[in-house]
Amino acid sequence: MSAHEIEIILSRQLADCLSVPVFIVDPEGTLIFYNEPAEKILGKRFQDTGEMRVGDWGNAFHPHDKNGKAIPQDELPLVSTIKSHVPAHKTFWIKSLEGKSFKISVTSIPIVGRSKEFSGALAIFWDNNLKI
Repeated sequence: MSAHEIEIILSRQLADCLSVPVFIVDPEGTLIFYNEPAEKILGKRFQDTGEMRVGDWGNAFHPHDKNGKAIPQDELPLVSTIKSHVPAHKTFWIKSLEGKSFKISVTSIPIVGRSKEFSGALAIFWDNNLKI
């Protein structure tokens, strides 16, 4: 991992400890990390995909509505948070890299440290088929 703000480093440590899928992006929207639970939904380990630009990850998982209509990249919560620096939420479907379909709810939040600088964003996914 390249040099990142301490807030990004700490966010990654938090994501590693959570049992829910998490994406972390830098201020430009480059996906710089996703945790093991996200790997299970996405169908590929982060070690295998590495960092991905927003145009790549925004389309790679084929986000779509219940009727199968593609959701434009700008309407994804994480993209919205990158642009606006405010939280966003949406429920939609994705296809994993293995072709499995998942209905997920995604909440994204900006990562802003004590310096008030925007360091990136974090998205937490909930697989709506998951029962606890």
